[in-house]
Amino acid sequence: MANAAETASVIEQVGNVFDPGKMSGYLDIVMELAIQYGLKLIAAVAIFIIGKMVANWIKKLVIRFMKKSNVDPIIIGFTSSITYIAILTFVVVAAIGQLGIQTTSFIAIIGAAGLAIGLALQGSLANFAAGFLLIIFRPFKVGDVIEAAGVTGKVNTIHIFTTTLTTGDNKTIIIPNAKLSNNNIINYSTQETRRVDITIGVSYDADLKKVRTILEDIVSKDERILKEPSHLIAVSELAGNSVNFAFRLWVKSADYWGVFFDINESVKIRFDEAGIGLA
Repeated sequence: MANAAETASVIEQVGNVFDPGKMSGYLDIVMELAIQYGLKLIAAVAIFIIGKMVANWIKKLVIRFMKKSNVDPIIIGFTSSITYIAILTFVVVAAIGQLGIQTTSFIAIIGAAGLAIGLALQGSLANFAAGFLLIIFRPFKVGDVIEAAGVTGKVNTIHIFTTTLTTGDNKTIIIPNAKLSNNNIINYSTQETRRVDITIGVSYDADLKKVRTILEDIVSKDERILKEPSHLIAVSELAGNSVNFAFRLWVKSADYWGVFFDINESVKIRFDEAGIGLA
């Protein structure tokens, strides 16, 4: 009898659940929840789709800008990908927030992860930031001869983390970009002309007028020396054992070293012929 009573009770409860009046109430609740969360879901999906489209558009914009600046393709791909991922991360967080989910924890996790990665890669990130600035401001380009971080050489490649130089004796030097950005950079290739500075010391018994005449003659016979700006020949110092002449010559940047070496040789030959002793 007890079993029959329990069975009847269960049947009654099930019947109450499927009662038409109560079923209508359940459907109203379901519809209300569907409208409430369905709209949020639609809004979240819309935010994600639109945000992804914006991220793609900005990525293409970055690629187009960097290609116009003749940036290395590896750097273009890396930078555009980082930009896309960063924007998409914010889009995902915004979409999740639209669903009513608290995003504070997500932001905290992202921030903590970013801080940990930043501390672990502090040196690399400094080089990355420096490389990005070098790309934007372009203090030098591939093919330029520069002096930086204690070395002088021709720029071969500019990567996001390092810059490669080739020295005059054909050594390859790889310099972290942070060192370049934190030190002075001398670019010998930006100007069309350079000045050759030579100091010539002669003995005190030398005829200074004769010295000047010989130097003027050397200048007049070398077509690589520019007329404008004009050259300078002047006594710059009365040293302990010599009278020093400042010999300043303007040449095209490409002719600098050729003129420098040839002038030194010509001075020695002509002074020997004239009996003028160098000191």
